[in-house]
Amino acid sequence: MELTNITYLASSSSSSFFYSNYSCCTCRGRRAGKLVKTVSAAGGRCAADLARSQLFEQENEDTLSGPSSCHYRRREFASAILLPFVLPHVDISSAGVRKVLTKVKAAGVLRLVFHDAGTFDVSNKSGGMNGSIIYEVDRPENTGLNRSIKILGKAKAGIDEIQKVSWADLIAVAGAEAVALCGGPEIPVRLGRLDSSTADPAGKLPEETLDADALKTAFSTKGFSTQEMVVLSGAHTIGGKGFGSPVIFDNSYFKVLLEKKPQTSSSGMEAMVGLRTDWSLTEDEECLRWIRIYAEDQARFFDDFRDTYIKLVDSGAMWRTA
Repeated sequence: MELTNITYLASSSSSSFFYSNYSCCTCRGRRAGKLVKTVSAAGGRCAADLARSQLFEQENEDTLSGPSSCHYRRREFASAILLPFVLPHVDISSAGVRKVLTKVKAAGVLRLVFHDAGTFDVSNKSGGMNGSIIYEVDRPENTGLNRSIKILGKAKAGIDEIQKVSWADLIAVAGAEAVALCGGPEIPVRLGRLDSSTADPAGKLPEETLDADALKTAFSTKGFSTQEMVVLSGAHTIGGKGFGSPVIFDNSYFKVLLEKKPQTSSSGMEAMVGLRTDWSLTEDEECLRWIRIYAEDQARFFDDFRDTYIKLVDSGAMWRTA
């Protein structure tokens, strides 16, 4: 089956947001406001039998309901019949990632997203979300990412037995799942990315020693505004950087930054909380304005992070065509 570029995957395992509640073996459609099973995603004779049975039931309801509802319901049913040929990849990717992902592993997986997509250069459209990170793990800036790649490799092996998934799609989905798993926003992820067969150019990721002006310049070369740079930096709220709980995605990052000075870790160790780039944001008035907004309004942070994450994982992506 060829994957088109119109399918989306929701990041939450517990809601019906987009198609996240579809099981691996069954697709679902809506009829008269109720969620009903339509056709087995596995296809085959049982799917056809179920479809004929559903159609017979549908025609009976249409007869009782009158001609005004008949056209609408038949159109809905036709759409539902097509769902199995679109959604199996979505379900499999989501279920596969959830089998290997934990809250402790979430920060590493999210970092993997930034380091794959962060090579994008808007001037020549090079780099971006293309799975090239698997060829770049030996670079100093990618130290430790091989662990996250191995984790996702286990998911990919299982998914590929049913339907091939690109590294770019898998990483994008895994990052969204990591955010949701730690209590962050649900993020729909468009599928259909193609993988690069070579590494992206080196030296494209912002260095950890940059000041605010240099950071703003670096992010602008990737097509991101100052506000988007700040909201993406909020991902440091999880992991071992010392902002709040390492496994809870919230707005603690911004609240800590408002204290205006680097803090020692809660364990009393001398290691500074966060990176130099985190604290450099507080030295810029434009950045500081957004830090205050997100420190006061977690819902706004979640909304803006979701939108910017989608932009990030679409940056530089090469898409399959139907």
